[in-house]
Amino acid sequence: MNDEVSSPPSPIAPDAPYKTVSLALQGGGSHGAFTWGVLDALLDDGRLQLDGISGASAGAMNAAVLGHGFAQHPDDPAAARQAAREALGDFWRKVARLGEASKLQRGWAQMWLSGWRASGASISPYQFNPLDINPLRELLASCVDFKQLAKANSPRIHVCATHVKTGKAEIFSGKRLTEAAVMASACLPMLFRAVEIEGEHYWDGGFSGNPALHPLIYKSQASDIVLIQINPVERNAVPDNESEIMDRVNELTFNASLLTQMRAIDFVNRLIAKGFLPPERYRTVRLHRIDGGEALEAYPASSKSAADGQLIEKLFELGQTCGQRWLKKHYDEVGIASSINISKDYLDDMRMGHPADR
Repeated sequence: MNDEVSSPPSPIAPDAPYKTVSLALQGGGSHGAFTWGVLDALLDDGRLQLDGISGASAGAMNAAVLGHGFAQHPDDPAAARQAAREALGDFWRKVARLGEASKLQRGWAQMWLSGWRASGASISPYQFNPLDINPLRELLASCVDFKQLAKANSPRIHVCATHVKTGKAEIFSGKRLTEAAVMASACLPMLFRAVEIEGEHYWDGGFSGNPALHPLIYKSQASDIVLIQINPVERNAVPDNESEIMDRVNELTFNASLLTQMRAIDFVNRLIAKGFLPPERYRTVRLHRIDGGEALEAYPASSKSAADGQLIEKLFELGQTCGQRWLKKHYDEVGIASSINISKDYLDDMRMGHPADR
């Protein structure tokens, strides 16, 4: 939020021909197809110009594939959007075909998609997968020209991986945005061996940033961030069986970094609003969210591990619908104000001021 890394732009006029935003893409196995649908709706609408895109795990895959599409037509926004739509469709339909292929390939696809549930696994990938076989690596390579992507500046793609030794989030972008970086962002430690990059080892980015928001603040000009959220923060029912408990534990684990980042953004926004930070050096971050609501939550947790063509298409259609609905309801707020209440949706009672503490 400091202007030394990204100067504060002026608010966007409501009648501007387009509005500039950055996108934050959560991971979530096959539910990443929901994000595909949302992205398709935003690209088809055409009124949002994308500045930066940050993703983790399946979100990193979506970000890289989308960036590949844009890189095909750097000087033609309309053609770039169409190429991005086609690239995303090609990627997810290949994921579906991988799940419908041989039993061995289907097993690998389902394991990647279900990785957030894999913390209960009892066998190390260094034992059951000594050759580090991962068909998704070949699939990704067939869908993304990383050399071309590394040269592209608009939108700027960031993928997050977790440094195994330190637990810190490592952001890969520009020339460091490689096939290995995206595979590291989607490296589920109970299924795949840690990915080595530049002598260091990395696991799934969801552990440290699902997704990472700070590169969108420090490396982008847009003050509006649209979060495409897959994992619910809140559940109404208390899980009472082993599967549901494990699912909720993993949701909490992969949402923890998001909650921390939201607290930090809310804190700085409040300081700016109260005049404690100079507006010429700091900028308010406006946040928006597109999620599937009850419709997405209604899908059983096991569906995140289903490499099924029909499921992926249904999630895509749900994402399209939710994206279109969000544009209709909240587009006019972009560039003006946040369309979510950070305090209500993401902060704990103490931050909000619990009555018992007053």
